[in-house]
Order: sequence, then C-alpha cells, then structure tokens
Amino acid sequence: MSHASQSTCRIFAWPLLIALLSAIGLFAALLGDGAWDSLAWLGLGSSAVLGLSGFWPRRRQ
Repeated sequence: MSHASQSTCRIFAWPLLIALLSAIGLFAALLGDGAWDSLAWLGLGSSAVLGLSGFWPRRRQ
C-alpha cells in the first residue's frame, strides 16, 4: 500500500494551528486578567482538544 504524496502545507497545517493557538493562549495569560484569561483558556483549551482528538475513535462509514 503506497500513499499519495502530500504537500508540505497539508502535512504541517494542523501542527501549525495547534502551535499558534498555544502561543496565543500563553501570551494572553501573560498580558492580563479578565478577558485575557478567557482568551488564554480558549487558546490553550482548544489546542489541547485538537491535540487529543487523534486518540478518539474514528467513525465507520
């Protein structure tokens, strides 16, 4: 079984998104309180969910 080759952009799109969300969350946590805390929770939480989504079972078609 050989797989079709994928472009570099397609390979690194999800890891780049997770890294960007993590960085936004970390910087928001350092900047202040209130709305910044909410943005930090959103950025770090969504990156954690996306990172762990690879362990969820896939749906059968």
